[in-house]
Amino acid sequence: MYVPKTFAQHDTATLHGFIAHTPLAIVVTNGEQGLLASHLPLLLVQDEGEHGTLYGHFARANPQWRILQAGEEALVVFQGAEAYVSPSFYPAKAEHGKVVPTWNYQAVHAYGRAEVFDDRERLLALVSTLSDRHERNRERPWAVSDAPAAYIDSMLRAIVGFALPISRLEGQFKLSQNKDAANFRGVQQGLQQSERPSEQQIAQAMAALQADA
Repeated sequence: MYVPKTFAQHDTATLHGFIAHTPLAIVVTNGEQGLLASHLPLLLVQDEGEHGTLYGHFARANPQWRILQAGEEALVVFQGAEAYVSPSFYPAKAEHGKVVPTWNYQAVHAYGRAEVFDDRERLLALVSTLSDRHERNRERPWAVSDAPAAYIDSMLRAIVGFALPISRLEGQFKLSQNKDAANFRGVQQGLQQSERPSEQQIAQAMAALQADA
């Protein structure tokens, strides 16, 4: 990922936190069939490996897991909130007009080579942990054990798991850091007034960035 220094995020704890709050990732590989991408919910184990380890699973019918099994490197993309930035947000528009549209966003890329597995107990532990992670805030959380054992066994036979130790972790939080204070505030205020939740989230991220400065 091309990451200008102004927008680069290097803090591992911050990147891990972003991944934890953006669990649906895009796993990209390049093999004999060319580029393939799958949208998968992933689990990050932060203290496993130098940069953490990602766990997930493919449908067995998905040929992409075989590319991982062959040892090819994968790119995992975590895309967060994004927002169109109108030139009208900038006070500079009225001053000199030398402004153009852009886009603010937050994204993290992780790279690594994965271990593929399909033994029942390990898959059961993975899907149980994933389910518990996303059900825990519900009033009546669903658990894998709520389903009939024979049904769960059939579901486990239909998937292939993987563990991907992260060899490289990159973050780009493009939040108008390259603008002066007046134009930064103009973008933040403009996005705060948006009806799009994603644009409001970017405004909140900008506020947090300003508070940390």
